[in-house]
Amino acid sequence: MNKHHAASAVTALSLLALAACSSSNAGGSTASDSSTTTLISHIHGLGLSPSDGRLYVATHEGIYTPDAQGKPKLVGDSTDDFMGFTVTNDGTFYASGHPAQEADGPGNKGLIKSTDAGKNWTTLSLAGQSDFHALDYAHNTLYAYDSANGLLHTSKDGTTWKNGASLQALDIAVSPEDPKLVLATTAEGVARSSDGGKTFAQGKEPVLAYLSWSAKDSLYGIDMSGGLLRSSDGGVTWNKVATVPGGQPQALSAIGVGHVLAATEGGVYESKDGGRTFTRRLAVESTSGH
Repeated sequence: MNKHHAASAVTALSLLALAACSSSNAGGSTASDSSTTTLISHIHGLGLSPSDGRLYVATHEGIYTPDAQGKPKLVGDSTDDFMGFTVTNDGTFYASGHPAQEADGPGNKGLIKSTDAGKNWTTLSLAGQSDFHALDYAHNTLYAYDSANGLLHTSKDGTTWKNGASLQALDIAVSPEDPKLVLATTAEGVARSSDGGKTFAQGKEPVLAYLSWSAKDSLYGIDMSGGLLRSSDGGVTWNKVATVPGGQPQALSAIGVGHVLAATEGGVYESKDGGRTFTRRLAVESTSGH
């Protein structure tokens, strides 16, 4: 990577990270009706319920799901800032983030858990200590990137943690076949760990914002311009398969082979054919600068 490209990558990833970290609720969400669209300042995570396929979207102002018109409907009462977010195969939701501006509690929520599809949450660990911007659940293990401390952590139960590598990353993905193979998006490119996240090699191009890995030959990544890339060899080589509509990316979730959800400034888009076509599942009007 040449110096100009490296500098551009650092700037772009830094801007994305700042957008993901913003704690301002200026221009926050407004109730939607038949003529308006809820304003969501930033989407941080995506997941589908394994029981009914319902889409859940973790945002700066709470967890949302589409209503009958495909507009955002708040789940439960919480308008907290949800950051890292993942849905397990048994329907458990794990997340992290920050309390809403008017709420009490520590600035970093640590790891929280919901067993009723995001209506209610309980704190499991690290409240006030960790701000997980990326969460992945694989091999009965939570893999979590703590943005507040620049560390990768792993846990079997969500309460006792092992410290991994120190690195500056935006997102992580774990191989569905190999619990020791962990990838991270960095300003230099995709960084690889072969020891479960204890150490990472220096990142290699392409420079991606987000990653998601649901099947052995279906590793997906999205770059800063919305380009969707796929790797069938665990991230050694990549091929661009599409450009996701809607502008700058905000989140990515691979559900299965060829089934991908991607959030951009224009909303949440779904492809069931590997990126050949996209359908907008959730329409949003994102406020800028958050």
